[in-house]
Amino acid sequence: DVQLQASGGGLVQAGGSLRLNCAASGFGSDDYAIAWFRQVRGKEREGISCLSSDGRTMYDNSVKGRFTISSDTAKNTVYLHMNSLKPEDTAVYYCAADLGRCSLWSRTYSWWGQGTQVTVSS
Repeated sequence: DVQLQASGGGLVQAGGSLRLNCAASGFGSDDYAIAWFRQVRGKEREGISCLSSDGRTMYDNSVKGRFTISSDTAKNTVYLHMNSLKPEDTAVYYCAADLGRCSLWSRTYSWWGQGTQVTVSS
């Protein structure tokens, strides 16, 4: 059974940086994608970045140039490096996974980790 464990959230000032971690286990295939989503209470969950097993990446325009997704295959962990954080980046961040290609559409993903709160103060 696939399990995802998200961590690394916290409180940071605007302009600062955080790194989110998504530890993954239980994949029965090497062909999968892992994505990061975020959600503000009362709003829809939005996809911000994903990484497929062939190394392809996708970014939402709102984070392009500021966030970078990467992985450490030895640790089965995917990271979201967040730089130049803005107050509007404040949200609960989730990692998600599924077999196949990258997508920033939440319905693509079958497996979800618990959320980690990111708060950016102005």
